[in-house]
Amino acid sequence: MKNFDDKQEQSLVIVKPDGVQRSLIGEIIKRYEQCGLKLVAIKIIVPSRDLALKHYSVDPEWSLKTGTKSIEAAKARERKLFSEDPLIVAEKIKKTLVNYLSSGPVVPMVWQGMGAVAIIRKITGGTEPLTSAPGTIRGDFTIDSYPASDLDNRSVRNIIHASGSIGEAKNEIPLWFDKKEIISYRLISEAIIYDVNLDGILE
Repeated sequence: MKNFDDKQEQSLVIVKPDGVQRSLIGEIIKRYEQCGLKLVAIKIIVPSRDLALKHYSVDPEWSLKTGTKSIEAAKARERKLFSEDPLIVAEKIKKTLVNYLSSGPVVPMVWQGMGAVAIIRKITGGTEPLTSAPGTIRGDFTIDSYPASDLDNRSVRNIIHASGSIGEAKNEIPLWFDKKEIISYRLISEAIIYDVNLDGILE
């Protein structure tokens, strides 16, 4: 199988407390499995607030990007936020995210395969469920929105966290899993997905 190792990109997925409470774990796993990705690590835990905070502090640019995005989204909804400073806005968002992620059991997973990060983001859908496309996990299984979460002063309940980039995945995975918890194995289906000439079909 040519270049097999180059096709084993990894991504972190976390079924958040609302996804666990709504019994969507199996459906989420099924969606990723059916597209050809391989599950190489999984557990169920209640994250500490410290772990949740570390998770949202992995990207040094997170605060600036998140605050700026939130301010722009609020303006698009013709709503004024409490501050025009992205860092101040992001700090408040981070507190609500930490409360959300540490509020109950979550299911972190590591998925592996060619283009895993991009594929998972596509299947998962956009961050806001209201505007996520039909057929995506967020588009199909939740009705929450930014206006609703803003009104309640909480994080939007969007079922899943999925790594936003390959670099982000590489930084996030060690927060949730030791190396020994990530299993290396082959699936029979990988011969169909990755074998260049499908040499293994006929005997």
